Amino acid sequence: MAESAEKPGTGRHAKRISSILVTQPKPTNDVSPYFSIAEKYGIKVDFREFIDVQPVSYKDFRREKINILEYTAVIFTSRNAVDHFFRICQEAKLEMPAEMKYFCISEQTANYLQKYIVLRKRKLFVGERTAADLFEVIKKHKGEKFLYPCSDIRKDDLPVFMRANNLKFSEAVIYRTVASDLSDLAEVKYDCIAFFSPSGISSLFINFPDFVQDGTRIAAFGPTTAKAVIDAGLILDIEAPHPNAPSMTGAIEAYIRRHAQPDVGKSSTKNTKPDA
Repeated sequence: MAESAEKPGTGRHAKRISSILVTQPKPTNDVSPYFSIAEKYGIKVDFREFIDVQPVSYKDFRREKINILEYTAVIFTSRNAVDHFFRICQEAKLEMPAEMKYFCISEQTANYLQKYIVLRKRKLFVGERTAADLFEVIKKHKGEKFLYPCSDIRKDDLPVFMRANNLKFSEAVIYRTVASDLSDLAEVKYDCIAFFSPSGISSLFINFPDFVQDGTRIAAFGPTTAKAVIDAGLILDIEAPHPNAPSMTGAIEAYIRRHAQPDVGKSSTKNTKPDA
């Protein structure tokens, strides 16, 4: 886990984390590990999307001159891609053929796909967790013609891999990623902010160009997000995944334990409002 060089419990780490802002939607159920952290350590956890996803209209999609049924496989790297791909299919009145193959970056994305289709194991191929894992799966299906539905802002790793391996593929921009309006957070301070994409860092500075980190701990999920934090001149305090903490919540809890204060875990802050 990447942290600044100071010893545990000293310098910027001396102040206990009492509030966390998670730059993702609030979980839809009460079993999220974020809620467990909140109760266990007496921490206020708020959720706020820093990125707003806007659909590409079917009219604009048609300008790309992509015939979905010409492809034999579809690659999904997010739930947003799944949602907007099948939205386009519905607007185009397309029914996906039973022989279509689906390649998903993770089990989570694969399970979400069941919202739209009946999954057949022989047509579904899943990476362990990362894009690199998925690449190994794709290599075994070089005869397919792949369609990659994505955002206008996406990582380069998949297209670079496809071209380097001379695979037949096309990108289809089906949604756009823009910064959310965070003006209501202007006077709100958090001890820790958790980011999950470079776009989240961009949104922070679009909304608050004069943002100063001071004692705020920054958590980042994934190497590209971590790089965006550092490139923005911020201190990266918590990085996930790592061998002992494959999730963001695991990495945050490891940090809290490493820099624990005597009063950590004594109180709960359920139903509290953000500090102004």
